Amino acid sequence: MSTPAALRATPSRGQHQRPGGAGSAVFLDGMASAGDGPVEEGREFVWSDADFTRIKALIYKKAGISLHDGKHAMVYSRVSRRLRETGHGSFKSYLDGLEQHDGAEWQEFINALTTNLTAFFREQHHFGVLHELMAARRSHPWRIWCSAASTGEEPYSIAMTATEALGPSGSFEIVNSDIDTKVLAAAQRGVYKLDGVKGLSPERLQRFFMRGKGGNAGLMRVKPELQKHMQFLSVNLIENLPFREPFDAVFCRNVMIYFDAATQRAVLERIHRVMKPGGMLFVGHAENFSDARNLFVLRGKTVYERL
Repeated sequence: MSTPAALRATPSRGQHQRPGGAGSAVFLDGMASAGDGPVEEGREFVWSDADFTRIKALIYKKAGISLHDGKHAMVYSRVSRRLRETGHGSFKSYLDGLEQHDGAEWQEFINALTTNLTAFFREQHHFGVLHELMAARRSHPWRIWCSAASTGEEPYSIAMTATEALGPSGSFEIVNSDIDTKVLAAAQRGVYKLDGVKGLSPERLQRFFMRGKGGNAGLMRVKPELQKHMQFLSVNLIENLPFREPFDAVFCRNVMIYFDAATQRAVLERIHRVMKPGGMLFVGHAENFSDARNLFVLRGKTVYERL
């Protein structure tokens, strides 16, 4: 695959900003610690360091996400909702039940501890690079994986870019995944409030969306012509990937900053295995994979080529 002009200059290595997540299931930062003591006064449930340590180990095992001690307050808030939903009176009781049964509550536990910060055409430069790549190979049947689809803004941004680059007869398929099943269902529905699409041009809104009427007033739905290119499935990046056909491009943005170094390396190796040689990997602005030079080489601002 030839390198587009937008990728030929090496980006400057400035100070990284705090990650915001672009279509990824991520943890919220900036939450205050619950303190060093075992119980914080005024809380609905008893909350101890042991509870936090146990949850930290479970989410790492199930999703590969590393929590630091500053996440106490966020974890209490998120998991306490599951205690109310399931009728448990303590974190110990809830976690005991979780570990004793390999059931649907595991997915609810994972969903509770992830959140999604996303927008249409976030990190705009990536879509310019993708457009240039695809326009240079208009007759190629493109296959793209959006590995952290969140509520769909990123996948549909990719789909709009592909349609604009390839034209109405272009052939492309976008596989969209997320570990959070609730946001993935929202992505598949493709319905957004008006303020959620305000960053899109009037031309794109007219071409790719339908405006709701009556009971759906104030909502916009992605048109079937765009959705027909999309597949949605639940994928955990720390497990074996379920793909048989390789991808020309992969979006995995602002996800691996929440993994430790060993997990990052393992996920990168899995992604490498499902990409075509010369395929492009789009990552978040706070992610740097210089330690994986045998897998990917930097070709531009947070865009890597698969070796």
